[in-house]
Amino acid sequence: MTAPAFIFDWVPAENNGRYLLEGFVINLEVAFVSLIAAMAFGLLLALLRLSRNRLVSFAAGLWVDVFRNLPLVLLILFLTVLLKPVREAWENAAPDFLPESFQSGLVVGALAALILYNSAVLAEIMRAGILSLPRGQAEAASALGLTYAQSMRLVILPQGLRRMVPATVSQLITLNKDTTLVSLIAFQDVMRRGRSVVANAGNPFTGSKVEAPILEVFLFIGLLFIVVNLLLSRLSRRLEIREQKRSGTKLQRVEGLEDQIT
Repeated sequence: MTAPAFIFDWVPAENNGRYLLEGFVINLEVAFVSLIAAMAFGLLLALLRLSRNRLVSFAAGLWVDVFRNLPLVLLILFLTVLLKPVREAWENAAPDFLPESFQSGLVVGALAALILYNSAVLAEIMRAGILSLPRGQAEAASALGLTYAQSMRLVILPQGLRRMVPATVSQLITLNKDTTLVSLIAFQDVMRRGRSVVANAGNPFTGSKVEAPILEVFLFIGLLFIVVNLLLSRLSRRLEIREQKRSGTKLQRVEGLEDQIT
């Protein structure tokens, strides 16, 4: 059996390449918004888990364990159905300045699922980063008369957050790949556009004369993710090296539970 020859002559035909790139930008937009919200919520959850109040710490830990262990696909489907009234309200009230993809009510369920899942994972990464600091840091801050909140804000978090950079970027790469799951709810991301290209290419009724083999289309999409995720990995490494040069010490990598499972 001969290996398939990848020609990619369908990419320039009928602006197929541009159509897929625009869909990929939608995935990046969803990933960016989800990450910003997940980091803020994840930091709050991490601080609540470290709270001296056992009830608060237990409740935050239970929240993190539940959403971190739920399948993301299940969350996306469940929240899309559950938030139907919110979706309809969003479509009526969405500002015109938002990208077209964010004016669709389907984005509500997608964002909610990605934020809840990734905030739970990031909460564990952040908690591990804070706990990885020597106890002497907190004790020194206390000796200087700083309150718990002040020592956390001025001493602990600035150091802990720098240790979290590699693991956080790793989670961003995972989040970027996970955005392809939103195609399951008919959201017009790059995966759904890819299926549309495969279905319509070579159809005389659409005006396209060049067929788009399904393997080539999804290989093209995969290459887009590889390029962006490799750039993110390089960015993470450069930040780590810069911090080593600035502090003269080697950063201790902080990893979440998902990163430790192979």
